[in-house]
Amino acid sequence: MTVRFPGLDPATYQRHPMHALERAWPESNCYSDLWVELLHAYGVGPQGIFGSTVTQDYEGDQFTFTKPLLEDIERLHGLQVQELAIYDDLAVHIDRQLAQGRLSIVEVDSYFLPDTRGLTYRLAHGKTSVIFNHLDIEARRAGYFHGPGYHSLEGEDFEGVFRGYGDEVTPFLPYVEFIKEPAGGVSPADRTEAGLLLQRHLALRPASNPLKRFQADFPTQAESVSRREPAFFHLYAFNTLRQFGANFLLLSDHLSWLDPEAAGVAPADVIAQTAKACQFQLARACARKKFDTLTGALDPAVQAWDQLMADLDARWGRAA
Repeated sequence: MTVRFPGLDPATYQRHPMHALERAWPESNCYSDLWVELLHAYGVGPQGIFGSTVTQDYEGDQFTFTKPLLEDIERLHGLQVQELAIYDDLAVHIDRQLAQGRLSIVEVDSYFLPDTRGLTYRLAHGKTSVIFNHLDIEARRAGYFHGPGYHSLEGEDFEGVFRGYGDEVTPFLPYVEFIKEPAGGVSPADRTEAGLLLQRHLALRPASNPLKRFQADFPTQAESVSRREPAFFHLYAFNTLRQFGANFLLLSDHLSWLDPEAAGVAPADVIAQTAKACQFQLARACARKKFDTLTGALDPAVQAWDQLMADLDARWGRAA
């Protein structure tokens, strides 16, 4: 049996405040949420790694999937993330890394994750990322970070995650990363260094307002969503409204951490709140088959993005 953080218990685990239930977006996506809770477990704040959220763009059919940059994580906390080749049993690989004090980020099938009960657990197959903190191959038990919490699985769920789908063998090997900790331990992020990174990211932001470009497509996309099966609504909303809403809430956390009185926090919050409201409006529009009000619903977010970038340029400037 191997474990990196021996004191963690799913029954008593306290999620980081960035995952508080009262927030507009208590979760962002599986990868970003993992890093929030992992840095929380290391005892350092996760807010410093989200400066790259200013670069999020509208990609024509979705918003850029928010992932903290690995180079930012290494520069701010000393953690190196590298791909782990899987040429043997997956559980054996993860166990060997844990024995060296290294955690692994693993793509798994959410069908076997008990914490997704009521969503995908034993209902639907879906790709998601977890970090295994505890592994007991002989007893077929594991403790893992997923989403905003820490959980456990055992028995058939353990077999499903590590062996395949029931009696079937998975037709592909999962993508796995492993995390190498610095010799001196994981350090808290330095605000000056994070500010320099934010300047660099500002220079790489979209050339035009991505929310305004999405606004032009939103009613047509919504009408198309209304003709699809109900489950498609959630897929569309996750990759559009939730992606940019949660993204800018993470940016708000980052800016507040950099400077409690930083300009830009309020507009970032407006974008996050508008995305949340638009998700409810999208549901009503699809039910009523009326989409003409959706364009105007995004006006506060479109205006807030312009204000946000002006505020950040004034405070942080663009990197040369």
